[in-house]
Amino acid sequence: MKKLRIAWLLTSAFYYWQPTMKSLSQLFAETKVFTSRWHGYAPGLENSFQVEVVGERKIVSLTKSEQSYGDNFTYLPLTIIKPLFTFKPDVIFSNSFGMWTLLVLLLKPIMRWRVVIAYEGSSPGVDYRHSAPRLALRRMMVSLADACISNSQRGGDYLKTVLNCPPEQLFVHPYEVPLPHILAVESPAPDESLTNRVKPPLKNDSACVFLFVGGVIARKGLNFLLEACRQLESQEKGNYELWVVGDGGQKADLECWSEEQGLKERIRWWGRVDYAGLGSYFHQADVFIFPTLEDTWGMVVLEALVCGKPVLCSQLAGACELIQEGKNGFIFDPREPQILAQKMAQFLEQPSLAAILGEQAKTLMEQYSPEQAAQFLGRVAETLCPLSTP
Repeated sequence: MKKLRIAWLLTSAFYYWQPTMKSLSQLFAETKVFTSRWHGYAPGLENSFQVEVVGERKIVSLTKSEQSYGDNFTYLPLTIIKPLFTFKPDVIFSNSFGMWTLLVLLLKPIMRWRVVIAYEGSSPGVDYRHSAPRLALRRMMVSLADACISNSQRGGDYLKTVLNCPPEQLFVHPYEVPLPHILAVESPAPDESLTNRVKPPLKNDSACVFLFVGGVIARKGLNFLLEACRQLESQEKGNYELWVVGDGGQKADLECWSEEQGLKERIRWWGRVDYAGLGSYFHQADVFIFPTLEDTWGMVVLEALVCGKPVLCSQLAGACELIQEGKNGFIFDPREPQILAQKMAQFLEQPSLAAILGEQAKTLMEQYSPEQAAQFLGRVAETLCPLSTP
């Protein structure tokens, strides 16, 4: 066990962060997550890493956009200072360019800790390329940081070419990755505490099940996926179902539209499902579809791949970099539903295609495990503090 003290500052330590935090804690016992939004440990990861909740975050929406993240400001409690002083980390990984990142950068000369800016990925709604004040502040923060990391090459390019991160201080590798066994629930045992929304019935073996998981909001592009289904229906393309797992402001309107278009028997609306129940949906589906109009990363893509499902992935998601065309899925422009319909039709015309691509999907994810993500973070930390390990 290595002796480096590592702090992770996460505005929201949601479940998809936790597999890597567990593996990092197994490499560096003195690893601690500080967060302002805590949902509890993911099932199977209870007490697998240290966590301290520091106040509550407040998100102020400056401008709203239906098809983008919009312009937001996140207030984070300044009380983070005392816990960090007590913990005395050698290296701090701080998520994005928020208040906590700025604070730890300004305190660097006093505390002598090393600071890594973790930028999940690049997208128009979070890059602020047309905001001179924001870019100036971010460039200043990058100049003060010891290193920057990103899940995607797209995020790395933004850090390097827009924010002027020196190449030798930039590290790119997926670090938000799922743990397979958390989602490995193919047929949950009967549990009276679970609703039918958590435990779906067994699929009809004769139908190809396409799966969507996400918020039913404009940014996620579900309306384009439904239009692709309408086109499949008009072409009488095979036997399939679309399972929609999620909830949001567009749900009622899209359900109504689907019925009007004759898709009532094709679309199954499951509503919101607890994270512990998602594995059943992933495993019963044949193909996962992610039609997002903007996502810096897209963890659901990796969750589908690790479950051995091919993915039809929007080119506007950071995680599309993991899709190898024709090997573990296909990439498409979500604003062209006719193209998406053609790609969906391939799985209907070639029933064995989903299984073939699914096996390759699972093989690909072997190189993106939480253990490898933790090793990547460890290499970054040790590069900054080479004398802190035995």
